[in-house]
Amino acid sequence: MAQRKLTEIQEKLLRLLRTNVDEPLSYRDLAEHLSVGSTNTVFYHLQKLERLGYLKRDPADPRNYQVLGSPERGTVHLNLYGLARCGPHGRLLDGSPSDRLPVSTRMIPCRAVDAFLVRAKGDSMEPRIHDGDIVLARRQQTADDGEVVVCVNQGEALIKKLANRRDAPLLVSLNPSYDPIVAADDFRIEGVVKTIVCGAIGH
Repeated sequence: MAQRKLTEIQEKLLRLLRTNVDEPLSYRDLAEHLSVGSTNTVFYHLQKLERLGYLKRDPADPRNYQVLGSPERGTVHLNLYGLARCGPHGRLLDGSPSDRLPVSTRMIPCRAVDAFLVRAKGDSMEPRIHDGDIVLARRQQTADDGEVVVCVNQGEALIKKLANRRDAPLLVSLNPSYDPIVAADDFRIEGVVKTIVCGAIGH
């Protein structure tokens, strides 16, 4: 099928997004740059760009976005990792994935090349993440305070909420039955959890 041509305003909007990716503009600022009278017009064209595969936005934070070099369409296969021990100074993503699963590009709120899947283990992140859930994460080595991360600590792969402190980060469970864990010397972030792709059976 032929690629749909962008309108002049959509092309200008893409250029604005690329230029300001480090400090995203508000809808009002974008409207002023585009010389349109309403932020609803900006929102409409952002949705169009997203549907056409030129743009990925985080559903939880629309100003967190990725402008794609070319449209992503259809389905991609992402690596699925289990929360297994990684050994001394090991990384979760250095090992072989347990599987590769097809995921619609519309469900991936970042570039598909940066995304990976992890099967959750245990109940420490309930009620948000249950045992057996498959979560999608964006590959990155840093995270903001309060973000849920896939990480390695003392050789163990974990999914935890990050609490940044001056001395050492805390790895916090959402289930209050578990105490926070002080990050060890080998602590490293593998990615930030963006969404749950597939819930475990029974949840």
